[in-house]
Amino acid sequence: MSQELQQLSKARDAFARGEWDVARRSLELASEDAPLSLPDLEILSRSAWWLGDVQRSMSLSEEIFHRLDNDHQAQAAARTALTLSMQWGIRGNLAVSSAWLNRARRLLENMPEVPEHGYLLYLEANDAMNLEGDPRPALAASVSLKEMTRRHDSPELASFGYMLSGLAAVRTGQSARGFQDLDEAMLPVIAGQVSAEWGGDIYCSIIHLCYEMADFARMRAWTDALATWCAGLSQSFMYSGISRVHELQLLGTEGHWGQVEAEMPHEAERLRNAHGWIAADGYCELGEIRRRRGDVAGAESAFALARGLGVDAQPGSALLLADAGKTDAAVEALRAALADRGTLGRAGLLLPLVELLAPRDPGAAATHCLELEQTAAFYGTPGFLAWAHHARGALMMEERRWAEAMNELESAAQTYRSQHMRYELARIHERLATVRASRGETGRAEAERATAAAIRNQLGAKHISWTAPPREPGGLTSREVEVLGCVLAGSSNRQIAKSLTISEKTAGRHLANIFTKIGVTSRTAAAAWAHQHGIPERPGS
Repeated sequence: MSQELQQLSKARDAFARGEWDVARRSLELASEDAPLSLPDLEILSRSAWWLGDVQRSMSLSEEIFHRLDNDHQAQAAARTALTLSMQWGIRGNLAVSSAWLNRARRLLENMPEVPEHGYLLYLEANDAMNLEGDPRPALAASVSLKEMTRRHDSPELASFGYMLSGLAAVRTGQSARGFQDLDEAMLPVIAGQVSAEWGGDIYCSIIHLCYEMADFARMRAWTDALATWCAGLSQSFMYSGISRVHELQLLGTEGHWGQVEAEMPHEAERLRNAHGWIAADGYCELGEIRRRRGDVAGAESAFALARGLGVDAQPGSALLLADAGKTDAAVEALRAALADRGTLGRAGLLLPLVELLAPRDPGAAATHCLELEQTAAFYGTPGFLAWAHHARGALMMEERRWAEAMNELESAAQTYRSQHMRYELARIHERLATVRASRGETGRAEAERATAAAIRNQLGAKHISWTAPPREPGGLTSREVEVLGCVLAGSSNRQIAKSLTISEKTAGRHLANIFTKIGVTSRTAAAAWAHQHGIPERPGS
C-alpha cells in the first residue's frame, strides 16, 4: 500500500473513532501528493469543525459545494449550501448567509420534494421571525415541516417543525405551549438524530430566547442540558465554547464577576469568527460587569468589540453615558436602539429609560413603564415581571406615593432574589432605603441600606446606578414638607414649633407659604393634599 493510501486509511479510521486531530493531520499529509476525493474532503471539513476550526471547515465546505455543483449532484450541493447559510448567519454575516440560501433555493426550485426543501423552509421562516418580527410564516412552515416529516421519515425535519411552532408560540404570548414544543424539538437532538451543526444551533436558539426573555431559571436548565450534550461529543468543538459563554452569562447574573472577568475575554475571542452573535453577547456581559465595577475604559472596550460584531451593546453603552452625567445622550441612545428592536428586544431597554426619565420627564417615563408592564403581562417571564415592578416602583417614588412604591419594589425584590439577580437586588434595596426613610422608618431604612452595601461590596460594584431621590412635591422645601407632616398628624403651630425646634412665628410663616404653594386655604385641605401626595406624618411633641 502506498504512503498516500496509508494516510487516507488512517484518516478514515481515526474519523470513525472520533479522533479528529489524527484524521485532519493524515488527510492534510495525503493531500500533499494528490487532491482529496469528495468523501475525504468532507471528512477533513468535519474534522476541522469538530476541532473548533470553523473558518477552515467552512472554507472546505465551499470547495465541496462547488465540486458537487459541477458534478450536477444538486441535492447534496443544496444541503451543503443550506448548512453554509446557517453557519454564515450565526457568524453574523447575513449578506453571505442570504447568498448561500439563494444558491440552495436555485438548486431546489425544479427538484421533486426532498428533505432539503424542509431545511430551506426552516431557514426562510426563521429569517422572517428573527429579522422581520413576523411569526406567521414560522407557524405555517411548522405545519408543512411536520407533514414532510411523515413523508420522508426525517427526525431533523420533525425537530425543525417543533422549533418553529415553539418559537412562534412563545413570541405570540403562548409561552407554556411554546416551550412544550421546544422540548419536543430537542428529543431528536438528544437522541443523536440531528447533525451536530444543526442540533447545536437549536440549543443556542432556545437558550438565547430564554436570555432575551430574562427567564434565567429556564436558561440555567437549557444551558446545563447543552453542557451535557457537548460533554458526550467533543470538548474542542464550537458549542463547548458557546456552552461556557452561556454559563458565564448566568454566573454574571448571580454575581460571580471575578470568574466572568477571568474567562469571558478568552471564550468570546474564541467564538469571534465562529459564532458572532454569541461572542457579542459575551462581550456585552463583560462590558456590563466592568461598567458596574467602575472600569469605564474596560467597559467601553468590551462594548466596542460587541458593536464590531454587529450588536448595538445597549443598554450598557447608554448607561456608561448616564454614569458620566450625560443623561440626555443616554436617553437619546436608548431611544435610537428602541426604534431598531422588536417587542422582545425593546423590553431590556425600557427599565433604564424609565429610571433615567422619571425625574426629568415623568410623562415619557410613564409611557415606557406601561409598555414594559404590557410586555411583561404578555410573555409572563419572571425577569420581565420584575423589571415592570421595578419601573413602576421608580415612578411611584417620583410621585412620593411611598406605600405603592414599596409594594412594587418588594415584588421586584422577591423575583430578583428567586432568579439570583444580585446586582438588581442591591439596586432595589437602595431604593427601599429611600422609601422607608421617607416614611419615617429610620431603622428599616438603615437595614435596607446596609443590605445593599453588603451585596455591592461582595460584587465589587463601585456604585449602584440609580437616579437621585425625587424632588419635593408642589415645589415645597424639605422644611415645609416636615411642617406639613406635622399638620397631617394634627399638630398645632405650637406643637410644630416644639417638634422642629423653631419659633411659633416661623411655624406660622411656613404654613402660610405652604398654603400658597399648594393652593389651599385651611389645615384640613392641606392635610388632605399631604395624604394624597404621600407626605409622611410627623407627630408633634
